[in-house]
Amino acid sequence: MNVETYGGGLWHTWFDRELTLAGAVIVREADGSYAKKLVHVKRPLLRVPSLAIHLQSADERAAFGPNKETHLAPILSLLDSELNSTGSANEKGGDDKVTGGDTKRQKRADSHAPQLLKLLALELGCTPEDVMDFELSLCDFQNAQIWGLEREFLSSPRLDNQIHCFTCLKSIIAQAQANDKSNPQVSMIALFDHEEVGSESAHGAGSPVMGEALSRVSSCLCPPGEGDSTDHLVITSRNSFLISADVAHAVHPNWAAKHESNHSPKLNQGTVIKTNDNQRYATNAESGFVIRELGRQADIGIQEFMVRNDCPCGTTIGPIISARTGLRTVDVGIPSLSMHSIRETIGVKDVTNSFVLFREFFKTFANLDTKCKFDVCQPCIATKAN
Repeated sequence: MNVETYGGGLWHTWFDRELTLAGAVIVREADGSYAKKLVHVKRPLLRVPSLAIHLQSADERAAFGPNKETHLAPILSLLDSELNSTGSANEKGGDDKVTGGDTKRQKRADSHAPQLLKLLALELGCTPEDVMDFELSLCDFQNAQIWGLEREFLSSPRLDNQIHCFTCLKSIIAQAQANDKSNPQVSMIALFDHEEVGSESAHGAGSPVMGEALSRVSSCLCPPGEGDSTDHLVITSRNSFLISADVAHAVHPNWAAKHESNHSPKLNQGTVIKTNDNQRYATNAESGFVIRELGRQADIGIQEFMVRNDCPCGTTIGPIISARTGLRTVDVGIPSLSMHSIRETIGVKDVTNSFVLFREFFKTFANLDTKCKFDVCQPCIATKAN
């Protein structure tokens, strides 16, 4: 099966593992309408086998570097007369032409193995002819696992960055259930796609989504007759605060020298504040202080990370959204090992830490913000006193 790599993965970790398929499928319904349905095949389907050591040179073994085009194609099935035959999925006929015209529509069986279409149809309870199109991803078949002598580690696919999607969603639900009428702030979470490939898409962090959300919420709350709603949006944005949450680099016990000695986050020691003066992260002194104070209030651990000067530094959606909206922003994350591997690892306690931190933010930030006088000029204070 032909595949395309997405983002910057540790591709060697995909070898010799049972893989399956998941994604979205466009299905033609009985009434002629079209629906987008999710699919996740709950059995092992594919595998990318390694090349036997006896067939590799010493140099190839020493520097394993698979070609993403030719070496990462997974095996789905043995080739037979049915697997890649054209038309076998359409033996029952069907609509061969686009409604209202004479141009023939290319069928999915012309570009995909009919046996794969049959599998998708079986999973979705439709016929192969009703599978119009799809977006599928290879994924690890193995479930997430809690492991370690004290069951202190969690390993799973896609922890970067679905773990923060989980903790922020749980925290805003907890905030809503608390039903605190005295809290004046509007709480919101935003989950973006395409962060690993630059965020410049219709629903990535570089899209208008965040700005439009702020504008629409602000316009709903702008009191009638109290000035331009545009000014209200600007003021609201300046009064708002954004936590950009994406997993951080925990110190690796076998490569500890890759971390700066005073910035070596550890698993199960708390959420990490990420700082970079070259604006790879959006944290500054004020936004970092807010997280440290929230951690102190909630009695949870907070760690610090700055990359070494002789190491490259990743980035997040924090600087992107901050630059587009002007929101005060801090970059934080649960420390992790094996980032971008097919299976990543975090500490079990850090999941709770992240949830508690976000819940504390939703609960108490408005009150904390009134105590922060960072924008008041000291000479102005002196003038007022006189």
